[in-house]
Amino acid sequence: MKLNERGLLVVISGPSGVGKGTVRKALFDLDKHNLEYSVSMTTRAPRVGEVDGIDYFFVSKEQFEQNIKDGKLLEYAEFVGNYYGTPMDYVESRLSKGKEVVLEIEVQGAMQVREQMPDAVFIFIAPPSKPALRARITKRATEAEAIINKRMEKAEREFGMAHKYDYIVVNDTVENAADRILAIIRAEHAKTERTIHKYMKILEVE
Repeated sequence: MKLNERGLLVVISGPSGVGKGTVRKALFDLDKHNLEYSVSMTTRAPRVGEVDGIDYFFVSKEQFEQNIKDGKLLEYAEFVGNYYGTPMDYVESRLSKGKEVVLEIEVQGAMQVREQMPDAVFIFIAPPSKPALRARITKRATEAEAIINKRMEKAEREFGMAHKYDYIVVNDTVENAADRILAIIRAEHAKTERTIHKYMKILEVE
């Protein structure tokens, strides 16, 4: 019997290049879960292999800024000249239907979600080390050295934000990180604060 009628919002976050996307994909490849990925919106150009509506909703800067004015974003951030954000209506509609919604977003965006939806589960993805993070960013081979350095500087600041998350998961291997996140999600469903009201109603009926 499911004690939670409303879905669970899971925020997977961390510095750029830490492997959030890879871990999220591995999480969804695991068996026995009912997770849905909330596609973010961005004004940056698609990378090779990325598909609109699957990896991101790719929109113009003008359209994105209009969404900001209309209050249609759960969170948004700007980095290296591009906007990134989460459509609010989509997330709320899925949660109200009992769906488990996973957001994969940057640290700045996660803090905005924390303010609007404090009952969400916040998971910080950390690299095994700083050299490992730089190696991952450099391996992309899609950005100039100056941008790589800027990403590392930003990551340095974001490491200090980890204490604001509910959990920290080290991405030592993608498989281990995905397993840990799924275990966290399952444990969250059994938390008393999420289930006690429904549980008491069940006892009253019986």
